[in-house]
Amino acid sequence: MPIWFRRDDARGVLVICIHAMPGARRTEVAGLHGEALKVRVAARAVDGKANDALLAFIAERLGVARRDVRLASGEKSREKRLEVIGARADPETALLPAAPGDRGT
Repeated sequence: MPIWFRRDDARGVLVICIHAMPGARRTEVAGLHGEALKVRVAARAVDGKANDALLAFIAERLGVARRDVRLASGEKSREKRLEVIGARADPETALLPAAPGDRGT
């Protein structure tokens, strides 16, 4: 099992470790950064806008409502821990970019 996410069945949440990179050209997953999923975020880290954009992006990719994604730690850090309620999608499939040459066939 990858170390950047885990399921906490006792609390019914998916916990995801994120290395955020605010101020990017677009919001996208950029692979792994150590034990975290690296996510480039188009919003700048001003007034919580990058955090809001990150949470909305993760919610969309996992197919859950934005209210079901919570920032558990790392509000003012690049290293963040998110908790997602009700995520049924496989995090690796939903979040990691496809390998080069993989067209999803």
